[in-house]
Amino acid sequence: MDFLRPTSWEEALAAKAERPGVVPIAGGTDVMVEINFDHRRPEYLMDLQRIRDLGEWEIREDSVRLGASVPYTQIMENLRAELPGLALASHTVASPQIRNRGGVGGNLGTASPAGDAHPALLAAGAEVEVESAARGTRMIPIDDFYTGVKRNALAPDELIRAVHIKKADGPQQFSKVGTRNAMVIAVCAFGIALHPRTRTVRTGIGSAAPTPVRARTAEDFLNAALEEGGFWDNGKIITPSVAKQFATLCSAACNPIDDVRGTASYRRHAVGVMARRTLTWAWESYRGARPAVEGVA
Repeated sequence: MDFLRPTSWEEALAAKAERPGVVPIAGGTDVMVEINFDHRRPEYLMDLQRIRDLGEWEIREDSVRLGASVPYTQIMENLRAELPGLALASHTVASPQIRNRGGVGGNLGTASPAGDAHPALLAAGAEVEVESAARGTRMIPIDDFYTGVKRNALAPDELIRAVHIKKADGPQQFSKVGTRNAMVIAVCAFGIALHPRTRTVRTGIGSAAPTPVRARTAEDFLNAALEEGGFWDNGKIITPSVAKQFATLCSAACNPIDDVRGTASYRRHAVGVMARRTLTWAWESYRGARPAVEGVA
C-alpha cells in the first residue's frame, strides 16, 4: 500500500485522476477501521491533511461553506447558531479524540447509512461540492448523493471539497439511538429542520434503510397539516393526532435490517418515537421564538 501526500488541492486532483482507485484520507476515522479489520486493502491512500482549504469554513449571507475536513469539534464550537442540527449530530460522534479528527467529508465519502452527519444534512437541504481535474466543479444536491449501501454519486476521478448548507432559519433537532451513550454506531438516527421562510419541514433518517433517506410522505403530510391548521401563523401546539401520524409515516419510510445492533422492527419503532419527540422539541422552540421568526423578511 503506497501513501500519497499532496500539498495542494490541484495536486490531489491530479493524483486522483491518475489513480482513480486511490482512497482519500483526512481524519481517517472510517477508513482506518476498515483497513485495520482487513475489510479494505486499497493500493493507494492519499492524505489530505496538508490542504488547508479543506479544514476551513466560510459563513456567507444565506449559507455556510464547510470544508470537507472541518472537524466535528469545530462545528460544535463555532457553527452552532448557523448549523444547529449538524452541531447536535456532531456531539454524538464517537469520542472527543475522533471528533477532533473526523469531518463531514469522511461521512459523505464512506456513505454509510449509519453516518451521524447524514440526517442533519438531509434535513437542512445541503449540497456537496465535488471536483475533478478534467471536468471541474459540480454541486450535488444531498438528496441525489447517496446511491446505495456505502455508495455515493462521486465519479472515480472526483474528490469532495466542501459541503454547502443553508443557514438555519428555524429550529433543528437531532436524535440518535445507540447501544450505549458514547463510542457507538447508531442503531438509528433522526433529524428534523423547520424552515419557516418556506413554511416547510424536512427530515433525515439514518441507519434504518440501505442509504440515509428522507421521510417524504411524512413531510408532505406535516407540511399540509401545518398550513391547513394555520400553525405557522397562530403558533399553536401541534395536535397529538398530527404528531402521531407524522411519527407513523416516518416509521413507514424506513427499510431496515436485523443486525447485531438492533432488529428491523425496533428500528422502525425507534424512528417513530424520535420523529414525534424531535418534532415536539423543534415546534416548541419555534413557538418560543415566534416574534423573532415573524420579523424575518
